[in-house]
Amino acid sequence: MAGERGPYGAFRGGRGGPRRERPAGRDGSSGEGRERPAPARGRELRIHGLNAVLAVFRHRPADLRKLYLAEERIPALKALLKWCVANRVGYRVVPEEDLRKLAASAHHEGVVADVRRVEPASLETWLAALPEGPACLLWLDGVGNPHNLGAILRSAAHFGVGAILLPAGSELGLSGAAARVAEGGAEAVPMVRLPAASLAMEALRAAGFTLAATVVEGGAGLFDAALPERLVYVLGAEGEGMDRGLAARCDLQLSIPGTGAVESLNVAAATAVLLAAWAAVR
Repeated sequence: MAGERGPYGAFRGGRGGPRRERPAGRDGSSGEGRERPAPARGRELRIHGLNAVLAVFRHRPADLRKLYLAEERIPALKALLKWCVANRVGYRVVPEEDLRKLAASAHHEGVVADVRRVEPASLETWLAALPEGPACLLWLDGVGNPHNLGAILRSAAHFGVGAILLPAGSELGLSGAAARVAEGGAEAVPMVRLPAASLAMEALRAAGFTLAATVVEGGAGLFDAALPERLVYVLGAEGEGMDRGLAARCDLQLSIPGTGAVESLNVAAATAVLLAAWAAVR
């Protein structure tokens, strides 16, 4: 978001250790699949959370590399485990302590998976495949907290956002924590890598998009503004907020009206409000 105040950058207004898999028989009777060769370093992402893992299974099962689960999760993951056996993807039933270590979190929800990392598409490639009609995109200018990213992805999936736009040079990307908070939304919303800001703005405008900077005060009231069919909401970092120069180069500046009892909304909460406003007029 633009400005200096506000901390959020949105609107300030089994027992035993793991055991080695046995090769699965043709009838799957061994109960475990054979482990695949590990992809090259850096091409895997370790995610955790029941809905996050099931979303990968629904959308891109071939990208599953390895599965770890608690014994009590076997009923909920029965279809996934059957697929693992049939496709020789390794899995292990492990104790709670191992799951915490694997996920680096106590919030693993009983399942951890290693999956192929999906790299962001280039803006040029993504725009070339974009169909005609209404579309809403989110440009994340410096958002870095994985829990905020996960919450943004969840809202983005709920409201049908076309893509998350990542600035050139940004280190923001999907993590295990973000995938868990997204509750499956990370598989429904693609991430797109932007070129330099000036080139990105030019390309987006050429594709019919209006860019709207989100500001704490001084912008048009969100609920009174005429929101275009093709819109990019530009959201700032949690701490320092949006770059002032970037905000000034946007086509619109929008603010969420409120009571003033608090300085701002958290960036993830603000995103949900923004997207609801856009969806309401579509």
